[in-house]
Amino acid sequence: MRLSERLTDKELNKISSLIYQRAGIVINSQKRDMVYNRLSRRLKESGLTSFTEYVKRLEENSDSREWQAFINALTTNLTSFFRESYHFPILAEHARNRKENYSVWSTAASTGEEACSIAITLDEVLGPSAGINRVWATDIDTDVLQKASEGIYKLADIENLSAAQKRHYFLRAADEHDERVKVRKALLSTIKYQHLNLLDVNWDVPAPFDAIFCRNVMIYFDQKTQERLLQRFAKMLKPGGLLFAGHSEHFGNLQSPFRLRGQSVYYLAQDN
Repeated sequence: MRLSERLTDKELNKISSLIYQRAGIVINSQKRDMVYNRLSRRLKESGLTSFTEYVKRLEENSDSREWQAFINALTTNLTSFFRESYHFPILAEHARNRKENYSVWSTAASTGEEACSIAITLDEVLGPSAGINRVWATDIDTDVLQKASEGIYKLADIENLSAAQKRHYFLRAADEHDERVKVRKALLSTIKYQHLNLLDVNWDVPAPFDAIFCRNVMIYFDQKTQERLLQRFAKMLKPGGLLFAGHSEHFGNLQSPFRLRGQSVYYLAQDN
């Protein structure tokens, strides 16, 4: 069987419509090569030769497991430990001033680096947490959540952490030639990983939170979806809570209950 060498406009439009309906992700013609490369693997594994066949298979069974594979293939997972590092001193100060039962929701946890960075920050400020999930980490992609829950990373992934953080929060493999590290159980136990689609009608998370991280996610949604999510996030925060966004995400032109505090950190307006 030979895979179709091109993705037609009709096929791309249909795929774009399906991923928008399921995940709110907006895909345009500039993403054609990305869509082709990622979904062609699914076609080969499914024994199909055209994207039309693949779309038909999805539409014929709305509850098929292939839908999750479809979503996993088209989501983008770019993350790192303490990415956008200027956010974490703000988080630390906020937690230090509130202390009691402080909790954070990482809404797009990917492979776990963001959730671990939040957990490290809270541990350094508030001390150890005994059996309490301080960080609720969700993602629509089940593949990355599996990796996150395992807590295994490359040694190079943590090169920007301090020597004390590496020693206190990570374990090296017994084999000195194994360039991997594992998050220590004490830290990993403070994070709860869970599959969640932000388009779901109900979010099964233990709100309200002191802070929500939704960084580099909104850029994949249209304005209507962005505004709806911001309204929902507002209801998930405790009074005085913070919303952390990505450096390229700005909500000033949206109908939003949030106001900019600085450096892509937002707070709820007083009239909300």
